[in-house]
Amino acid sequence: MSVDLSHLLDPYRARALLPNQERIQWIKQDRWIHYSRAERVLDSLTALLHYPPRDRMPCVLLFGATGMGKTSLVQKFLRDYRSSFDAGVGRTRLPVVSIQMPPAPNERDFYEEVLVSMGGVLIAGTSITTLRHRTRILARQLEVHMLIIDEIHSILAGTFREQRIILNAMRFLANDLRIPIVCVGTHDAKQALMTDQQLADRFEAMELPPWEDDGTFQQLLCSFSAILPLRKSSNLVETKLRKRVLSLSEGVLVRICRLLESAAIAAIQTGAERIELGSLDDELGTQGLVSISDRRRRRVAS
Repeated sequence: MSVDLSHLLDPYRARALLPNQERIQWIKQDRWIHYSRAERVLDSLTALLHYPPRDRMPCVLLFGATGMGKTSLVQKFLRDYRSSFDAGVGRTRLPVVSIQMPPAPNERDFYEEVLVSMGGVLIAGTSITTLRHRTRILARQLEVHMLIIDEIHSILAGTFREQRIILNAMRFLANDLRIPIVCVGTHDAKQALMTDQQLADRFEAMELPPWEDDGTFQQLLCSFSAILPLRKSSNLVETKLRKRVLSLSEGVLVRICRLLESAAIAAIQTGAERIELGSLDDELGTQGLVSISDRRRRRVAS
């Protein structure tokens, strides 16, 4: 008997016909979900990557609450602009270097993180001055055009002096290499950058706020409906279903993803083959999400 899979995008229809366990395993894997908010951020980063070199390069601060998809956006951007080898000149090009700010930030760790991300070799006992020089030389050899620093709010774990030193190092690299810097972090990231007003003035702030019940949220749900390998249409944009998803997730992207993935797995296991309003209960919404269950427990207690 034929199955109508017109609710799915063409590349995903074959997956809906796979055995249950294979479909469940696929749902559990990481994947990129296309949605308009993400595309706007990616377009801005792409424009910044191709910005012509100048003395004071523009920079971007991408910030938002934990779970809003900042790191996923960075990883997607890195996949789009990965390193390549030019056989004609025998040279590797690395357009974007991405690091995570060390949890206990200091200048040595900062330069070592940048060097490692470029494939540099670390030698024990190397001075900070040598690390700085090697970072600049290797970045020029690889034709680096952008530096991304994730978890930038970790700067606040250091002393005021350590914070200023790290920010000075960031400004030095931006000036010397004439490349933009993209900082990614929580709302505390703004406070971290404000320690150096001269550097902060270069940054355009781009926030990823919690989702609201609007057109962009409906587009996000449509994206999920079109790829989850269920054999029936879930109609996630239906008013009650949509509002239930938003209520259980509190508008946090990672919770939305986990909720819909758990609901899709349950739909396969029960044979319903679609996400229904009755399946989105509180237990499913708090499954594995300590932050939600703890917050609701405290609200009830108060």
